[in-house]
Amino acid sequence: MQALNCIIVDDDEMDRLLVVSYAKRFSILQIAGVFETAESALSFLENNPVDIAFLDIEMPGKSGLELRQKALEIPVCVFISSHTESAAETFELQTLDFIVKPFKFPRFEQTVKRIEEFMEIRTKASLFESTIGGDVVFVKTGHEQTKVKLHEILYLEALKNYTILVTEHKRHCVLSNLGEILQDEKFHSFTRVHRSYAVQKQFIEKIGSQELLLKSGVLIPLGRSFKYNVKTII
Repeated sequence: MQALNCIIVDDDEMDRLLVVSYAKRFSILQIAGVFETAESALSFLENNPVDIAFLDIEMPGKSGLELRQKALEIPVCVFISSHTESAAETFELQTLDFIVKPFKFPRFEQTVKRIEEFMEIRTKASLFESTIGGDVVFVKTGHEQTKVKLHEILYLEALKNYTILVTEHKRHCVLSNLGEILQDEKFHSFTRVHRSYAVQKQFIEKIGSQELLLKSGVLIPLGRSFKYNVKTII
């Protein structure tokens, strides 16, 4: 994968330097600009397209949210902020991830892996081609088609406008958002347990207050607003 141009926007100098130092550890990230204000970043974006924006929320003048609203053409947006109360609002602006300050390198590394996965999916847009019977779908990638048995899908994970179908041995990416997939009658056995996740009840081993443990050992976050869904499948 070729290097991705990114901008870093934060009014706090120490926070800017931290993000810059972390970003420089990844060859995939090419820092195109570092800015203290949303206004200066917007001026730069007029003539410089970028792939990724790392944005603070609360800044003098325009906020990071306002910046994102004016720059939705940027494929990947990651908010880095201590204002967790704004997290839900950021995801309405096509946000890929939200990092809570203060944070350490492993959390940033997790985000970069998510970015790489998203950009790969974006490049290899997959589509549901067709179905046969009641338990099989074909996933199309390029000129190839892969048959996926629905009862073998452990969970569904949303990734912006894409969804990952996770089986025990493979991850299949499709160009449909999670909400659209769950409206499909073929996926009636899946229950949404988080903004970004849906599971099949037969794979649930244990239900905690904030997460689910699947029989495969995978932990799935449990969203507060989706806890009622879990109660209905116990």
